[in-house]
Amino acid sequence: MSKKRIIEIIEIIFLVVFVVVLFKIYKGKDFNNFTLSEKNMGTSVFTRDNEQKYNNKASYNIESPDYNDAMFYESIQVKKDTPYKVTCMVKTADVESKNKSDGSGAQISVEGTTDRSMAISGTTDWQQIEMIFNSKNKETVNVGFRLGGYVDDCKGKAWFSDFKIEEGKKEENTEWKFACFIFNTLSTTVNGENLNYTLSNTDISDIQSTIKRFENAAKTLSGDKMTASCDIYKKDTPINTLTYDEEYGYYVAPETIENQIKDEIASHDYDHIFIIFKLDDKEVKDWVGLGSMDYYGVGYSNIRLSNKARNYLYKYDSRINRFPEEVFLHEFLHSLERTLKEYDYEIPALHDNEKYGYKNELAEGLKAWYTDYMTSNIKAGDKLIGLDPIVYKLKPAKESNFIESQNLGNVFYEPQNIFQEIAQIFEKAKRNIGNMFKHN
Repeated sequence: MSKKRIIEIIEIIFLVVFVVVLFKIYKGKDFNNFTLSEKNMGTSVFTRDNEQKYNNKASYNIESPDYNDAMFYESIQVKKDTPYKVTCMVKTADVESKNKSDGSGAQISVEGTTDRSMAISGTTDWQQIEMIFNSKNKETVNVGFRLGGYVDDCKGKAWFSDFKIEEGKKEENTEWKFACFIFNTLSTTVNGENLNYTLSNTDISDIQSTIKRFENAAKTLSGDKMTASCDIYKKDTPINTLTYDEEYGYYVAPETIENQIKDEIASHDYDHIFIIFKLDDKEVKDWVGLGSMDYYGVGYSNIRLSNKARNYLYKYDSRINRFPEEVFLHEFLHSLERTLKEYDYEIPALHDNEKYGYKNELAEGLKAWYTDYMTSNIKAGDKLIGLDPIVYKLKPAKESNFIESQNLGNVFYEPQNIFQEIAQIFEKAKRNIGNMFKHN
């Protein structure tokens, strides 16, 4: 073999090795069609990991040496008002949240919303997590895989793999199912002060009667546009964590009592959750009910019992209170109000009763207002306004929506071989060049 030929072979080998090395470097950084996002830019590192694999594919790794909210997401075309389920496999190492929040960790979420999966923290092996959400009025959503969360930042490592999305079928019925969790005890410390409150037998009896009255009120005040069915769960495990808000004071956030309620929620398809407990007036800022929250997309409300003696708020009395179910109804209506706003409907605000001439009446409260609000019978000039009746069909997405689902295999596409990977590289380059010309 001639010297020239040997040099040519060496050059070819060097070129092949060079291309392979470049390709490996590229693959270590390649996140396919995902967009990378950080709350604190430059804090987290995004890589593809060939060592930590699930199903023989390089995983997607987020490493945050310091507390951050980091995510990689893909913009997905969706149908309006349609339930979707996103699943993936996740593995973690030394994941912890800054303020020890249970709602933060390695999770799936819809960017810019509170929709999320359960959050994984600590050090765990591969496990599947899922997020169920409704597209509502959107045609595009950013589905992300996240180390952090909207409630708290995180540090540590998380690996993600095997992304899947399913399209479900929405419910058309107006039969709403409520989970009512009565917590017997609240025991915690606030600003160095020990708080210990326990429900009496009378408290529990009054609340149970009021919940039954709420079932009837939801049906009658809506003009038979919906029904309400309530399951009551008594919880002896104390509430030991309160969350603080500048506007409302202390309340029970869903992530702080998730371990106490998750089993019942997982085994039933509830449309709304009430958390019932006792807390003194001085710990809150003028509220007995607090709504407009959600637990994995399901409406979530606090119902607070005052620590004052002889409180008739949840006790029926023909002279004092003929509408004790008002707080339950009010907080549920806040969830319906929030839903219609997310669907871009224009409706009167729930707290605007005086604007339309409705006053708090002795013993009846705002029953007349809620009746007209729920039946869209509020007079506003020459028209009638209120909740659009479609809202009673706009129930949260749940597991039952996926009994017959469609797997959208074309989403979260990953190349299956080196030829597809190379083709994807050229496609990305072509797309990036096209975007450069558009911006210029």
